[in-house]
Amino acid sequence: MTTTTARMARRPQLSEEIADLVGNQIMAGDLRPGTFIRLDETATTLGVSVTPVREALLTLKGEGLVDLVPRRGYSVSPLSRQDIEDIFWIQLTLARRLISRAFENFDDTDRAELNRLVEDFAEAASSGTTASVVQAQHRIYRTVNLAANSDKLVRILATVSRYIPVHVYAADPEWCAEQTALNRDLAAAATENDAEKGLRSFEAQFTDACARLIEHLESAGVWDES
Repeated sequence: MTTTTARMARRPQLSEEIADLVGNQIMAGDLRPGTFIRLDETATTLGVSVTPVREALLTLKGEGLVDLVPRRGYSVSPLSRQDIEDIFWIQLTLARRLISRAFENFDDTDRAELNRLVEDFAEAASSGTTASVVQAQHRIYRTVNLAANSDKLVRILATVSRYIPVHVYAADPEWCAEQTALNRDLAAAATENDAEKGLRSFEAQFTDACARLIEHLESAGVWDES
């Protein structure tokens, strides 16, 4: 059993873990539209029973990532460039509100913490693992979200963020370098209490991420027959 499957086997929310894993594979183009996802094969690969896999696929069906084909099972739903653009448009729209509120609430402790986390990200980006890069960026966003003090909005954003295959970015040295610079822009904006500058940093992050994911999916041949 691999480290990933061993970790899955002992986590309580197993179906959610599987939904995240399969959803990321779909959004990264590893599982292409029209591909059938077999319950038994997936369960065997992950070292789990069929039940949490079925529950995970039901979750993904609700998110529009898979379709249930009668008497055949689950297949990956169509995914267009417009879908990707829409996902990032929603993210950016929500993030604008959150960053504005966060800047209203930031105190000196928050600003110092944000600066520290940005440098932690830079270190992870230059010498860490993909997982450490993902975690470091998550901590930065979490700090902003906590300062915004908008629980329901953060929860909605978290739901939308499930569509983003974060490992694709974390494994890309060019993205890591660009994100390091944008994170530092955000920290500088917080230090200067410049909300407009902070908004520009977030807008640049999401615009760049959208373009990179579309390019990645094009390179993977997801739309070759479109």
